[in-house]
Amino acid sequence: MKKMFLIVAFLSIGSVYAQKIVQNNLIVDLNADKGVVTSEGDLVEKWQNQVASFAAKDFSRRDEGRKVAGSGRPRLVKNVAGLKGHNTLAFKQQELLNMDEDAFDHLITGGGYTWFCVLKPGKQPGELKDVNCFFGNLRNGPNNEGFWGGFADDNSFWMSSRNAVTFGRWDKNNPYVSSKEILKQDQYYLIMGRMDKGTDTVTLSLYLNDGATPIATSPFPVNTKANSSRMAVGQERDAIEHPGRESFVGEMARFLIYDRPLTDKEMAKSAKQLMVYYGIKAK
Repeated sequence: MKKMFLIVAFLSIGSVYAQKIVQNNLIVDLNADKGVVTSEGDLVEKWQNQVASFAAKDFSRRDEGRKVAGSGRPRLVKNVAGLKGHNTLAFKQQELLNMDEDAFDHLITGGGYTWFCVLKPGKQPGELKDVNCFFGNLRNGPNNEGFWGGFADDNSFWMSSRNAVTFGRWDKNNPYVSSKEILKQDQYYLIMGRMDKGTDTVTLSLYLNDGATPIATSPFPVNTKANSSRMAVGQERDAIEHPGRESFVGEMARFLIYDRPLTDKEMAKSAKQLMVYYGIKAK
């Protein structure tokens, strides 16, 4: 009876922490514990957005461009001890794509955004130097506008927004906001990114575990005419011409997007709740 009480109490505490995450302007909540549809055992067909009111619903397998149908599906990993028993999706240069072309356009044209990701990096493939992306909605040309996040080959990590003014992978219109920290392959982390609201020059901020203090920042000149594209997880865009080439290797347990910059207080609070909920260590 005592053991049962402790289990119930633990689950109740976990539910409280989950409910305390900021809800206002939350547009994407991909949670590996919910809405994961699999086939052939544990291969993921789609990952359902838990925010039912938002236009972008399912993130699904994408066979176009793949030589082998179904080879782009990540794998569901259940009851991960390092995450207090929560699930993850294991990616190995694979992707899930939402087919809504316009749902995320406003985030880089003035509205701003915040994203949170609970993940563990693996050994990156390095097919395109230092570009191993765990999400992105870049347009397929001409200047690939959108926003994205990824790992360098050594597992330092970065974020960026692209405003369509120039094509360069990294320049003043496409800033490289990067960590000095190199993440371990056997540890889970909370990574966060924020773009401030505005139509002039705003700030991009990158965070690791602690939502109170960014580890890197950069100015970003907003282009209100930028037109980003479909959102992918596990890849930087709908890269049908070379699927998997700019993708990351690792696991993802949670991915949240807000269509506004959360306040400093909201960032710190939500980060703390997620770290407790998933058992992520500060260092």
